[in-house]
Amino acid sequence: MPPAIPRNLKDSFTSVDNYICDSLVPQDEGLISALKANAAADLDEIDVAPNQGKLLHLLAKMNNVKRYLEVGTLGGYSAIWVAKALPADGKIITLEIDPMHATVATSNFATAGFSKTIEVKVGPALESLAKMDEEGVEEPFDMVFIDADKQNNLGYFRYALKFARKGTLIIVDNVVRQGRVADWENLDPAVTGVTILAFLSMPYSLSGLISLSIAGEVVQVYLLNSSEFLKIWSQGVGIRILVETR
Repeated sequence: MPPAIPRNLKDSFTSVDNYICDSLVPQDEGLISALKANAAADLDEIDVAPNQGKLLHLLAKMNNVKRYLEVGTLGGYSAIWVAKALPADGKIITLEIDPMHATVATSNFATAGFSKTIEVKVGPALESLAKMDEEGVEEPFDMVFIDADKQNNLGYFRYALKFARKGTLIIVDNVVRQGRVADWENLDPAVTGVTILAFLSMPYSLSGLISLSIAGEVVQVYLLNSSEFLKIWSQGVGIRILVETR
């Protein structure tokens, strides 16, 4: 098992992160209001940090994103950051399993002025994605942000590929799991969901993912389904992958 990250090192990371957020990333009233509403509704404090929200905003700007798909809404803080980067006719679809979270997020979107830009689909994300696939997506998405339960990462990624175009940017959040991904004996679904996606991506030379060993029995289970992954990939969708480490 890899050694734990020393506390003093983690404290240093946190201090630098706080400095960047406090000094370099101003937030407007819509963003601040969303965080306050999330806290008032007792939502878990697992929103992206302001600097990470700004990164999503910049990536959307730099890639001229018009259509954005998000898996995992929470209170809508990250979606608001991206909405601020979209053109007037831009569209965001965000998926949330918890109806209460979706209600809070919908209110936050209205307060921030994006109620017409952002659509929240409520229910298990894989079911929502399957329904979207069945009904047909009117246009491919330019950017996808996967930030939900990690055990379903591979399923989310498969749908991201199906809904993508050449040049689509797919962002997978929380890929380090506080170092636990380096422990090949760790069979926590929140860890294997990350490592399996990384393993199945390696043959295709996708940039930004970590090469890791996975416990043999887990690999064998998922390799049985790798032909489906290959079939999706063979459709010729050109994808860039960025991973955010936390």
